[in-house]
Amino acid sequence: MTAETTSTEIPEGDSAGASFHGVTDWHAIDWQSANHNVRRLQARIVQATKEKRWGKVKALQRLLTHSFSGKALAVRRVTENQGKNTPGVDKVTWNTPQKKLNAVSSLRQRDYHPQPLRRVSIPKKNGKKRNLGIPAMKDRAMQALYLLALDPVAETTADPNSYGFRLGRSTADAIGQCFGILARQDSPQWILEGDIKSCFDQISHKWLLTHIPMEKEILTKWMKSGYIDKGIRHPTKEGTPQGGLCKALHNPPYAKWKAMQSKGKKSLKLLHCCPIYFA
Repeated sequence: MTAETTSTEIPEGDSAGASFHGVTDWHAIDWQSANHNVRRLQARIVQATKEKRWGKVKALQRLLTHSFSGKALAVRRVTENQGKNTPGVDKVTWNTPQKKLNAVSSLRQRDYHPQPLRRVSIPKKNGKKRNLGIPAMKDRAMQALYLLALDPVAETTADPNSYGFRLGRSTADAIGQCFGILARQDSPQWILEGDIKSCFDQISHKWLLTHIPMEKEILTKWMKSGYIDKGIRHPTKEGTPQGGLCKALHNPPYAKWKAMQSKGKKSLKLLHCCPIYFA
C-alpha cells in the first residue's frame, strides 16, 4: 500500500501491518481511526483464540505489533500515564510532540535491545521494602505495544473469576461475585486468603517462555535485560520486575492465576470453595 502523504487519517490498510509515514504532526493523528484499527485486529485475535488457531493468533499479533496504529497508541499510553515523567536508566523522557512522533518510528523489532531496569525501592506496610524496576521509555512503549497483542488472548483464556488488573473489571465486580456466591443457601462455608510467596520475584523464565503467547525472542530479551542498582548492573536469572508496563510477561495476572490454578485449585475444590483471584 502506498503511504498517505496529504492526510493524517490512518488508512484501513494499517490494520494489516502497513507502515504509515505521512504523519508529521503528533496532534494531528487520527486517534479514532487508530483505536478502530487496533480493536479490529484484537477482535480477530479473540476469535482465533476461541477457535484455538494459534498460528493465526501469532500472525495477527505480528500484524498488530508492526502497525502504525499499535505503535502510536503504545507511545500515547506511556506518555500520558502517571509515570510519564519518570525516566529509566537513560534519563530520557518523551515530553514533546516531536519526541513522541519520533518514538513511534523507533519501535522496531529488528536490532531491538532493551536497556537494564532502574532499580528503586519503596516502603511496604510491614516495614520492609519492595523493589521496583523502572524501564526506559522505549522499553515501556515496546511492552505496551505487545500488551495490545497479548491482552486479547489473556482475556479470552483467563479464569472467569480473576479480577486483578483485568480489562473492564474492578473491585466492585469482585465484590458482586462474592455476594452472589455467599448469599445462596448452599454457599461455601470458608473464605480463604492466599498469596504466592515472591510470585513475581521467583517465577520461572522457562515457564513464562512456555506459557506466554508472544514472540519468544522479545520476551527473552525483556527477562534477561537485568537491572542497575547503585551504579552496578545485575543479571536477572528468574522473576519479572514489578514496575513499568511489563505486564506482557505475566499479563496481569495471567501467570499468577495460572500458577494458582496449578498449585491450589485442587485444594480449593476439596474445601468446597469457589476460587476468586485478585492478584
